[in-house]
Amino acid sequence: MSVDSRRDRLAQLLRPVVNRAGFDLEDVVITPAGKRRLLRVVVDADGGVSLDSVAVVSQAVSRFLDSSDAMGNGPYVLEVTSPGVDRPLTEPRHWRRAAGHLVRAPLSEGGEVRGRVLTADEESVVLDVDGRRRTFRHGDLGRGKVQVEFHRDNGEHGEG
Repeated sequence: MSVDSRRDRLAQLLRPVVNRAGFDLEDVVITPAGKRRLLRVVVDADGGVSLDSVAVVSQAVSRFLDSSDAMGNGPYVLEVTSPGVDRPLTEPRHWRRAAGHLVRAPLSEGGEVRGRVLTADEESVVLDVDGRRRTFRHGDLGRGKVQVEFHRDNGEHGEG
């Protein structure tokens, strides 16, 4: 079984476990780490992911893996984490969770847009671009990226 098919199979098995815990499975990464493997499970939720949430998901995933042969017989280390600020915005939920943040995204017709996410739903994203409210369908936007802000325009300190 190829690495990609193993990863896809594992993601398919873990998605319902993570969803039952109240989170979205964003990614599954398996990397060799000496004689073991590192299984990184990336989860997210509206409102973010707290350390307590990570513990809940980690326990649920661990219980599932202990009762299945999904990871085979070899030793592995489980790490449950949330996506970093560098996660690309590719799904409607990613754009929705970026509300209030400054983002940059390529446009399907060429060029790019930079603005603050005001709202997002399953169909579109509304950005404040230079003081103008602009609506983009998801298909009009490429992989968006949250921009790190050290100081917001209104004088507040941003995240990062």
